[in-house]
Order: sequence, then C-alpha cells, then structure tokens
Amino acid sequence: MGSWFRVVAIIALLGFVGVLALYARSPIQAVAFEAPSGAVNKAFSANEKLAAVRTYLQRVGTGPEDIVKGPDGDYYTGYQDGRIVRFSVRDGQVLEDSSREFVNTGGRPLGMQFDAAGNLIVADAFKGLLSVSPAGEIQTLLDYADDPSLRFIDDVDVAADGTIWFSDVSSRFGLHDYIYDLIEASATGRLLSYSPSNGEHKVHLSGLYFANGVSLGPDDSWVLVNETGASRVSRLWLTGPKAGTQDVFIDGLSGMPDNISFNGSDTFWVAIPALRSREIDALASYPLLRKLLGGLPADLLVPTSKLGFVLGLGLDGTVKFNLQSETGVYHTITSVNEYDGHLWLGSLAMPSIAVLPLPSVN
Repeated sequence: MGSWFRVVAIIALLGFVGVLALYARSPIQAVAFEAPSGAVNKAFSANEKLAAVRTYLQRVGTGPEDIVKGPDGDYYTGYQDGRIVRFSVRDGQVLEDSSREFVNTGGRPLGMQFDAAGNLIVADAFKGLLSVSPAGEIQTLLDYADDPSLRFIDDVDVAADGTIWFSDVSSRFGLHDYIYDLIEASATGRLLSYSPSNGEHKVHLSGLYFANGVSLGPDDSWVLVNETGASRVSRLWLTGPKAGTQDVFIDGLSGMPDNISFNGSDTFWVAIPALRSREIDALASYPLLRKLLGGLPADLLVPTSKLGFVLGLGLDGTVKFNLQSETGVYHTITSVNEYDGHLWLGSLAMPSIAVLPLPSVN
C-alpha cells in the first residue's frame, strides 16, 4: 500500500509541476467571454458549391492571402515568402506562363488594394502599411516603430478621398502567434485610418476581437471590419445621421471570418477559413484553463481543416450566397474578390489560387 501511495504521489507531483510549467510559459492573459450562439442556421448549411473551383498558379508559392485586380488589367497576389506576384487573365482563366514577381516586401503581404493613383497599398504583417508604385518602388507609410501600439496590420481598403482604412488584429500578438489572441479573447483589435495627405493615422474602433478584413460600403458611407474571434462583422458609419456610431452588420456566423470585399454594387464577399473552435468555445468561461493552453507551442494549437467556405452578404447583412466544399479541393480560404463575373479565392495554406464563375443567388 505504501509503495502505491508513493507512486500516486509522485505522479500527482509531476502533474502539478507540469501545470506550473505551462502556466509560467503561457503568454496568455485569458479573460472570460461569451461564445456566439451555436443555434443551427440554415443559411450556413453544408453544400458542395465550391467543389467546381479551378485552381491556378500551382506551386508558384504558398499562401496567396489576397488577390486584387490592378488598373493595368493584371492580377496581384502575395505569398508567405514576401513576394507579390502579378499574372494575366483571359475570360476568367489564368495565363499560366504570365506570372512574374512584381516585388518582394521582405515581410508577409496580407490584404491589398489599389489606390486611385495606381499604387498597391499593402497590409504587411511584418513591415507595416506599405505603398508600392506601378514601377515596384516600396514606400513605408506606417511602420511598427512609428506606433508601438501596432502589432499586426492585416487588411486594407482605400476610400475615394484617398483615406486608407486598415485593421490591427491585436496589440498583444503578431502573425506567428496569432492563435494565442483567439484563445486569450482579450479583444484588443482595432480599426484605423491613414491619411496620405498628412501621414497621420487615427484609431476609430477598439476592443475588437481579432480585427481582420476591412471593406468600405456603398459611397464610402460606412466601413465594415471582421471580428474573427467573435464570428461577426461590425460596422462604423462614416456619413449621415449615424456617422461615428458602431453597430453589428451580421453576427452568429458558424465560422471565423477573415477578409471581406465589396463588389461595388450589391454584395460583400466574406472568406471563412475555418469553423469556430469547439474547444475554445467550451472553455469560454474558464480563462485559467485557456491560460494553461498558452503554455503549449502556438503551432500545436492552430486547427487544421479541409473546409472551403465563402459567404456573400447583401447590403442589409443578409446571406445571399453560401458556398462550401469539404472535398479539400480548396480550403483555408482567406479572401474572396469578385471581378468580371468570377470569384477569385486566396488561401492561407494552399499552393495555388482558385477561381469560380459567379454562382446564382441561393
């Protein structure tokens, strides 16, 4: 009996030491949060409408996060190794031999958008807010050293007056350990703007739970920002009687939204790289347990999924398009952009881009 007691005591002691080690290593300052409702919504029901995508630029690079069409008619996408590649398209098909490097930022280009002068505005996770001229000259508009509160610039959109709207995911974590921000749930993300005329930037919304995709609405009357951790899209009104106020454009999403784009007419396209984490949601009221999770390497905590998921939202936030596929043909989708009757899909993990003819409304 005595020997068994000692064995149990030693195991318990080792377990306690292990818990203390996880606690000490964890960078997380977890807080309790309320997970979005798990109610079934038919608007998000599974389907295989994305299974028909065509993939291009195989093995040109990994992680084409965003895809934008330039004023020159070429398309541009950014990769994990810092390259921004341009390529040509004809009738919705990529001319495979047309791809060539446009520029290398030396960082990680994420969201991108062209301004009226033809400069490519880039949200770079490591280099900050950049402007790349048509000749490939890189200008740093806003460096992380300029504002220590900036940690993870993620997406960008450009207003008609030249104002650049962008998101900062978190004031706590960067790209390499972003999963800790989702587990911590401290909601330190922000929506900001940058004025090219005077070089000033301004915080408009704070307390966002993993601020991600950014898109201006019709006539730049409002701007949307995805809150990945809250599975919702928030809105800031810029003009009219509601100017300066914030509301929710859509919430209760079954997945975690990444980038968002506007087709210039009647639809916002939302990329959903993954469904909500059941494990994190189950621990929403247990910050101590999530604190212990933070003692594990970030790479071990990032979920993997073969799900492809895209939503198209109307101007009132209702779901017009629900496009999914579990075949794995294209997954971990981070961006959706509509050009010339086609949807262009980017991904955090895929070694290709994907294209789908614009589907009919659900």
